[in-house]
Amino acid sequence: MLTSVSSACADDSPLPGGFVYQLQGYPGGRLDELAAAPFRTAVVDLARDAGSSYFRADEIGRLKASGKRVLAYFEIGSIEEFRPDFAAIRAERLLLNEWPSWPGEHFVRYWEPGWWELAVRPRLDRALATGFDGVYLDTPLAYEEIDLALLPGTDRVALAARMTDLIVRISAHVKRLNPAFGVYPQNSPELREYPGYLAAIDGIGMEELFFRATDEPCTAEFCAANLAQTRKLKEAGKTVLAVDYATRAENVAEACRRYREEGFEGYVTVRALDTVAAPCR
Repeated sequence: MLTSVSSACADDSPLPGGFVYQLQGYPGGRLDELAAAPFRTAVVDLARDAGSSYFRADEIGRLKASGKRVLAYFEIGSIEEFRPDFAAIRAERLLLNEWPSWPGEHFVRYWEPGWWELAVRPRLDRALATGFDGVYLDTPLAYEEIDLALLPGTDRVALAARMTDLIVRISAHVKRLNPAFGVYPQNSPELREYPGYLAAIDGIGMEELFFRATDEPCTAEFCAANLAQTRKLKEAGKTVLAVDYATRAENVAEACRRYREEGFEGYVTVRALDTVAAPCR
């Protein structure tokens, strides 16, 4: 969710500071700053401006040439009103409730064929054709946030299973075309308990394991539950890309310490994801 708008590395072992996550604010619309930054993995939006100006293959190629694995960010459980495919999704009657935390963003009927044909498959095919090394899939948590009153007879378990099915389908589609192409859902690590999920993913992106936006220690019950599930994924051999939102030096240092302790690839930044922060040391 936004407020506006190589070769893959051979060593895939967790590296503190090895992950950078920027979705907007690219200086001059270019990726030069990211290319120069000392990270092994970069997550960028599939689109330069989160709209219709998509990154070209030569631009992604230059970023990869800096030694980075590059993942394309997009959403699989919701859509923002400024996305170019929003009108078609609305016309197909795939929209559900608006997300209160992100005005202008709507959850969708992600299990419907129209969502796959109009949004997901075109984005996957664009990422593959542009030369990305994988995809970073946001909003699997839609299954928890959709207003059940809009779906009589449906419950959270059924919605979780449908989200798992979508992730499995995504993985099958991209790996048929490029077996090395990575699949990294963001959040909802509990989906690992559903059949097919674990085999479909290469890793997971996790937000706010240690600090919520901004500089707020993550002490709620769900924080401990998320960490426990994330550890299970790490134990299963999946890469963990962890991002926390903090700016105070002591909190940044604490998050980095926790990444080292857990063996996660970690990155501490601001919630807008519009700048390149310093790597963990």
